[in-house]
Amino acid sequence: MTATDQDTPGDAGLSADELVAVAAVMTEAGEPPAAPLRARLVSGGRSNLTVRLDDGEVAWVLRTPPRAGRTPSAHDVAREFRVTSALGRAGVPVPPAVALSEDESLIGGPFAVARFVEGRSLQSADDLAGLPDDRVEAAVAALADALARLHEVDHVAVGLERFGRPDGYAARQLKRWSGQWEIVGEAQPEPVRRAAAALAARLGQRLPEQRSTGIVHGDYRIDNTLLRVPATGPVEVAAIVDWELSTIGDPVADVAMMCVYRHPAFDQVLGFPSAWTETRVPDVAGLAAAYERAGGVPLVDLERHLALGYYKLAVIAAGIDHRHRAAGGEGLSSAGESVGPLLDAGLAVDPDPA
Repeated sequence: MTATDQDTPGDAGLSADELVAVAAVMTEAGEPPAAPLRARLVSGGRSNLTVRLDDGEVAWVLRTPPRAGRTPSAHDVAREFRVTSALGRAGVPVPPAVALSEDESLIGGPFAVARFVEGRSLQSADDLAGLPDDRVEAAVAALADALARLHEVDHVAVGLERFGRPDGYAARQLKRWSGQWEIVGEAQPEPVRRAAAALAARLGQRLPEQRSTGIVHGDYRIDNTLLRVPATGPVEVAAIVDWELSTIGDPVADVAMMCVYRHPAFDQVLGFPSAWTETRVPDVAGLAAAYERAGGVPLVDLERHLALGYYKLAVIAAGIDHRHRAAGGEGLSSAGESVGPLLDAGLAVDPDPA
């Protein structure tokens, strides 16, 4: 991703005055731009907006919540900033944190700025199609290894002892996403609402047992990383990005979510054929095995975590549809169409296989 001479403040939805305000925050944090900032939207609409900034010499990335249809705690850029600041000091591959502003008057919402990291972003099926099978295999191994290394970090030692409660993770997740469903699920069809109620009730009776505690990314998959992919040799994770759902909790949940995102309905959540749902990516058993080979935590109650993960992703999809409606869209977005299949997948998981 490179800036061009045609980049303008309007490309990113930021005015010239807003970019001046961003530069002032960066200057106060000790990293002043050498020239007026230019901005270009990298991604937006589904989650936090991601904007590339540059001054002609150095590049940064700004993250800020969407301007409409925000739901409580679902776009926490301050949380991202705090966890990446700590993990960068611990050697975890993350974008180097630069500045945080929680003053919503500056650009219409809080924002965080980090250094731009060069790396390959494999988001779509077409992106993955450009890689031979051995590079895909090496990428999956690198993803599993980076996740296992994250789960080794002592959250207290890196200053994240107050980042989240160490116990009761599954119960907290169920409460959180059920609360989000109350906000975003009202417009869903009656059969979908019944499925959500049934899955939530089952989860409440069969919560996963937590035997490990660590830093949980909460949204881990290939397109939330930047990769270095040489023609031969190991693939490296240059940076893990999108930390807005991170907390302290059960690391097994990260593995489960990585597997849940393999469901074909995830393409509807994103609105395009994704790299992670391609058949060349290992299935649930294959991803779990890759994580175990990397030395990750024991995968206790993985099936129950999978069911909880499908519920979480269904609520996220409903939230995207909620913002689509709030912005004046008619009918269901493609994300809205995925909510029912994801809930059905959660109900189909056997939490106590023989």
